[in-house]
Order: sequence, then C-alpha cells, then structure tokens
Amino acid sequence: MSQALLTLSGVHTHIGSYHILHGVDLTVKRGELTLLLGRNGAGKTTTLRTIMGLWQASNGTITFDGKPIQAWPTPEIAKEGIAYVPENMGIFADLTVCENMLLAAKQASRASQMDTTRLEWIFGIFPAVKKFWNAPAGKLSGGQKQMLAVARAIVEPRELLIVDEPSKGLAPAIINNMIDAFLQLKATGTTILLVEQNIHFAKRLGDHVAVMDNGKVIHASTMQVLAEDAALQQKLLGLAL
Repeated sequence: MSQALLTLSGVHTHIGSYHILHGVDLTVKRGELTLLLGRNGAGKTTTLRTIMGLWQASNGTITFDGKPIQAWPTPEIAKEGIAYVPENMGIFADLTVCENMLLAAKQASRASQMDTTRLEWIFGIFPAVKKFWNAPAGKLSGGQKQMLAVARAIVEPRELLIVDEPSKGLAPAIINNMIDAFLQLKATGTTILLVEQNIHFAKRLGDHVAVMDNGKVIHASTMQVLAEDAALQQKLLGLAL
C-alpha cells in the first residue's frame, strides 16, 4: 500500500455562520492521483481551500507528510511543497506567460534564471506555454489559460498538486489534451488531488476516489471499484460513468 502524503481527519470548516464541512475524512496517497467527486455544493472546493489554509479548519486535523498543518498560514503550507490551482485559475491577465511563470519560480528573479531543463519538460507537456511565452496571458483561450495555471504550479518540483475542476468549460479536444498532461505528471510520480465534474476525465485518471455530499466524504475506494459499479455510481452521484 502507498504511504499517505495528506490526511484529513474529522475536519470541520465554518465560513461566517455557515457550517460547510462536517467532519471530512480523506487520504491522499503518495505518488497517486486522488479524485474528489460530488454534486455542486457538496463541499469539494471548501475542502481544498481548507487544506491550503485559505479557510481555517474549526476542528479536526490536516496532516501533510507527517506534519499537522491545519493551523498554518497559507504561505507556510505552500513552502512545504503544495501547489494549488483554483477554479478561477488565478492568471494575471496583464502579464505575459513568461512573467506568470516567473512569479511562481521562487529560485529565479528573471527568466534567464529559471530551470531550463524543467521548463523544457513543461513545454513538452504544455506546448501552448512555449508557443505563447511572450504573449499577454489575458489573450489566451480558456484551455490555454488552464494549461498555464497548471504549468505555473509545477514550475518548481512540488510534493502535492491540488487542482480544482481543470476541465471546466473546456472543449472535448482540450479536455483530452489535459488528460494526457495529467497522465504525464502521474508518470513522474507527482501526487495529485483533483476536484472534477467530468466523469470521463475522472475515469481516465483516477487511482483513488472520494465522493462528498453535505460536507463530508460518504464513499472512498479505488477508481476502478466505482467505475465498475453502475448501481453505486447512481446512488452516490445520480449518474453512470
């Protein structure tokens, strides 16, 4: 069995007077891709934001690589090697693709200081990043912006990559390109936690899956177990893969 890199145990989150997470239990295994599925409003994005410290857990523990991080500020969590790509991608539209990448390259203050070997590897996964290197990021298509957001998150080696709905709003051909990119990332041993609504995307990529409803995880298994059980899919998600 793979070692757990990230573990949430009994995590509750309140936002103002609203109790959003009701005791989330979640395990992300090192070197694998874990999918977080569930209907809109189930608490998936809140779970990601709580892991990153953007919203503080009101109870429970979040353990990353053996360290309890639930009370840490977001910059300290990021320094531990966790990269987060939010649903809105967080692209700086007025900066070039190069400048967006440089912002995430903490070891470089200018483009010439960036790790060229790693950049070439990223260009191989996301050719659009190379093609539009000197173009304003705001001019990119939706799919190209999503590729830039993920590329920026991995411009330096990360222990864990967290991505919120990478296929949202993308055309089928771009979704297939994104699937190929994540498969390549998986092949390098990168640990990934994805929130996703596209079931084709999920089925192609997932090693493990956790399904959320009403602010808690109601099912956890391998992706294969869920993909092969139509009755379970209907019960948990109201659909068939």
